[in-house]
Parts: sequence; C-alpha cells; structure tokens
Amino acid sequence: MKKSFIYILCALLAGTFSMTSCTDYLEKDAESVLQKEDAFKNFNNFQGFVEVMYSVIPDVAKSHWTSCFNWGEDEVHTFDSGWANSIFTAMVDNGNYRGYFNNSACFLDRSWNTDNDRFSKSLWGGSWFGIRQANIGLKALEDGLLTDATTEQRNLIKGQLLFFRAWFYFELCTYWGGLPYITEPLDPGAQFDLPRETFQECAEKMVADFQEAANLLPINWDNTATGQQIGKGNNELRPNKIWALSYMGKALLYAGSPLMVNGIDATGDTYKYDASYCKRAADAFGQVLKLVEGGQTQYALVPFEDYHTLFWTQKQNWLMPGGTEAIMRSPSYGADSYWRQANVYGPKEIADGDGIVLHPAANYVDYFGTENGLPLEPTVGGANPEWDKTHPWKNRDPRFYYNIRYDGVKMFSGEPSDPNKYDFQYANLYEGGNGIQDLHRSRTGYYEYKFISNDCNLIDNGHSGWSNAFHIHLSWMRLADVYLMYAEAVDMGYGGAKAKSATYALTAEEAVNTIRTRAGVANVDERYTGNPNYFMDEIRRERAVELAFEGHRFNDLRRWKLLTVYPYNIKTRVLFDRVPGAKIDPDKDKYHPNLDITVDPKENEVKNWREVTIIERKLSAKHYWLPFKNEDVMMYPEFKQNPGWE
Repeated sequence: MKKSFIYILCALLAGTFSMTSCTDYLEKDAESVLQKEDAFKNFNNFQGFVEVMYSVIPDVAKSHWTSCFNWGEDEVHTFDSGWANSIFTAMVDNGNYRGYFNNSACFLDRSWNTDNDRFSKSLWGGSWFGIRQANIGLKALEDGLLTDATTEQRNLIKGQLLFFRAWFYFELCTYWGGLPYITEPLDPGAQFDLPRETFQECAEKMVADFQEAANLLPINWDNTATGQQIGKGNNELRPNKIWALSYMGKALLYAGSPLMVNGIDATGDTYKYDASYCKRAADAFGQVLKLVEGGQTQYALVPFEDYHTLFWTQKQNWLMPGGTEAIMRSPSYGADSYWRQANVYGPKEIADGDGIVLHPAANYVDYFGTENGLPLEPTVGGANPEWDKTHPWKNRDPRFYYNIRYDGVKMFSGEPSDPNKYDFQYANLYEGGNGIQDLHRSRTGYYEYKFISNDCNLIDNGHSGWSNAFHIHLSWMRLADVYLMYAEAVDMGYGGAKAKSATYALTAEEAVNTIRTRAGVANVDERYTGNPNYFMDEIRRERAVELAFEGHRFNDLRRWKLLTVYPYNIKTRVLFDRVPGAKIDPDKDKYHPNLDITVDPKENEVKNWREVTIIERKLSAKHYWLPFKNEDVMMYPEFKQNPGWE
C-alpha cells in the first residue's frame, strides 16, 4: 500500500513521545512505550500519549528558514532565481496548487515527525496522525484502560482527544474540502472504502466533538486540581472550553459561508450564506465573548500600546508572543525562534532573508482606511474627506502605521560599516528610489512591519544573536478574530449590523467597533450599517486590516467566493513622485543633507499618485480547493479528486 494518508491512519502505534515545550513536567513510565495497558493506565501516562498530538501542530510563522503563509492577495515576494520561486505564494499566483506536494518550504505537506523540529511539521500527514492518535485514545477510554485517574482527569483526557480530532479535521477540510470523518482506529487489514463527505457533513461531526470537548474541559486548567499539580503557567497551550467553543463557531461559520453553501461553480453569490449555520455560529461565539467580557476567562484584548506582543517579543527570554489575546497557539519547537523570518521584511542590503523580501501588495494596503473609520474610497455615501492622494499617509488608521513601512520612514538607527548602506536608512519608495526593485527590495512601494521591531536589521542587529531573544510566533486563533467572526455570523444569520445573537448582548456592529476602538479608529460609519451586504463589506475590510499578514486572507477569500473575482485576483504597486522642498529631518542631516523628507513622513506631499497591476492571478473555479496527490485518489474509488484537478 502506498504511503498515503491511509498508511498514516493505519500505522501501528509506535510509542509515546515527549514535547519539550509542554511535557517537561509530565513523567511517563518507561514501560508505556511497550504495553498498551501501561500507556493508558494512569493520567500521567495517558497525558503523555495525548501530548504527541501537540507535537504535530505546525508553527506557521517559523515552519521553514523563511516561512510563507500568506497566499491571498495580501503579499508579494521579490523575484529571485531558484529558491524564492519555490515559495508557495508564487505558486498560488501562477495557479500551481500542486506546488505544495512534498514541498519542504510549505507546512501543508512535507516529511514530518513528532520530534522537537519546526521543519518537520506537516498539516496533511500530521493531521491524519493526530486523528489516528485521538481515536486510539478514545477507544482506550471506552475500553476502560484508564484505571487510575480522577473524574476531572478523565474529562481532561477525553476533552483534549475530542478537541484535537475535530481541530485536525477542521484544518484538513478548510484546505481540501470534505473528507471521510473517521471516529475509531482502523484495522490495518480491513478494506477501507469510506466515501468523502461534504464540508457541511464533516462540520456537523466537528461541532459534536467540539461541543462535547467544551462540556468536558475547563476554562482555565490552572484553576483545576490537575492543572495546579502540573503547575500554574504550564497550561497555556492546552485545549480548554474557550478553544472548543471558538472553533465550534468557526466550523459553523465556514459551513454557512458562500463556498460551502453554493459550491465552486456558482457565481454572483458572495453574500449568499446559510442563515441557520450562521445563527449557530453566532451563538457559539457569543458564549465565548460573554464569558470573556464577564471576567470569567484568562483572555482579553491586548491594549494597542502592547499590540506588538501579539506577534513578537524581544529580550524577554524567548517569551512566546500572544499574551492574553492568543486563544490557540502551536508549540514553539525550540528557542531559535527568530531564525530568518525577521530578515524578510526589508531590502537585502539591511535584512538578508536568503534573497527573499516579502512585502504587502499596494491594493491590500488600500484596505487600511482612515482614522475616521471610512475606507479610502467608500463604495456608498460619497467620498472620504480624510483621504487625499497628495498626502496618502496622513490620517490613516493607526494600524497602517503599525503594519506598513511607507516612503520616508526610518529603516535603521545605527551607523553601518559600509557607508553605501546609509542610502537605505530611510525607505526611498518613490518612483526611481532605491527601495523599488524587483530583486531583493520592494516591488510594490511598501515594506511590511507587523512582525519586527525597528531594530530588526543588519545595522542595528536587533534580530540577530541569542542575547536579543527575538521571537516571532502567530496564534492559530486570537480573540480579535472571534469578535469579527461573531459580527459576520450575526450579520448573515440574525439579519444585519444592529442584530445580536441569542447568547450575547453586543450587536454585530458593536463587536466590530470593539476592535476598532482598541486601535483608535472611529466606529463603522452609519452608511454601512443599514444594509447587511454593505456591512459585510466593512467586516471583510476589517478582517483584512486587523488580521493582516497572519495567514487568514487566503482562506477568507476562498470561503467568501472572492478568490477569483476582481480586484481580489490582482496585486498592484503604487507609483508616485516626491514633492521637493519638504522640511529636512535633522536626525539625518549628516548623512543626507539634501533628502526631501519631513520630520514626520506621514505629512509628506507627493504627486502623480497611481497604481499599476504587477500580478494578475489566473485562477479558476477549481482553485477554491487544493488538489489531492494522485496516489491518494487512486487508492479506492470512493475517494474522489477535487473538481477540476482530475
């Protein structure tokens, strides 16, 4: 039999592994790797078995030397020979979804194991292994093999197993569509002929698992006897009631979204949701937010002044980012977490990321509106009085300044040993500036800034060396995402911006405004709140801004049926000229006495502002789902290839 997902599912249990970041405090009997009865006999041993599922969850931001995880219209990479073109972003741009097959640079599919190695985590193989592991554990509970445990400990074991089975299925189905939903260990010698189910059929089974997990798991392990025995502060990466309810809502929202409701071939249906699924999703999210705002959880939105702690920490002994807002995170797989990911967000001259520069598409940057809460160019109700193409960086949403480096901003502070590198101290992104280049610099007129500090460069050396302990890590889900998914589910399930769920007091509009208020942005303008579709446009824009570059956009565009629709299928660059005569920044007179940049670059005036398309993605209906490998779809007739990839 070919080494496919069935091979993984039917593999004999090889033993129990440990995971450095989660299991140092769990002691396991040496016999547990040999005897089935010993592996499950008490909580410590059984928990050691459960821990293996943690160790196959990819660390998305650090899954390779320079990780790639933004496959929507959000990000562009520089041209380069060889290595840069193996980035899956470029393959998606070219419609080559099969490029993920056995791609060592992509966390979707590659060689994997359960070791403490971030390079060897695969969503495809690891998820099937995790599902197998969950089913073995659930069968052991059913057979009464856990003989030495309290009721609380039994609930914790079962809750984790159910959560992980549903979570692995959710991630698989998000990319590949409905699959056989397996709920028991498979006999390696049995004939396997389960057909693929629809996404919605799988979602109902995920929801059942998530709901039971939510019933069994605590809000905070630290408040349980078992969690206290393990040690407070050692339980942040463990599934709990909030994880389970949040993912239950997400599974329901996805099931009710346009792609799952209408299929890949229907057109003009990007607002056609299934209201019943959306209501159920809103009610699940509402339970989470009610608990959070009632002070009954360890979760809260991080203040905007601490926003960076959601994504990176520095000189804090490798503290994992995320703070009180991170709901689900993967293990970090070792302390060398800065690696080269911090090197891909600036020109090669000051940030050498293996010849790769990842930077935002100009049309994606356009989603960042103005401080008054309006988009740059409103689709309803007239022009935005705060948007002026002669001062394009003035009065922008504060998250623009956090996420984006634009023309004139400072790129480093120190003095380089090579005097020629002074030319890169400020972002020269105007037409003809040295920051614009297809090779090793920006192709779009912007640089990304979300995941680094301002001294992450080769001059200031803020990202290099163990003494700085620069740590990038992205949550699989964070609380702001829950607020925005709640708003979307209420809008399409309960009927608009002014509606609310049956489980939570805030309206959809108020949920979005909660996220905007945190960032210092005005509420959703009333011109968008009277029509569910108009309001949905603002929710989608808000997701683009708040969750920018965190790996969500590709899946959002797919489930909204927008991936193939203009302007979501293009990437642009911005072109402009600086207006001479601006006030000189005294900090740089010694280096560039004639450079026309004001003290505050957001005030700079430009002329001849325009955008041009640099990438048009030739995507069709088939690109809403990833293809399966040929060896998988040839295993048995009931397992069908996704449409268009036959």
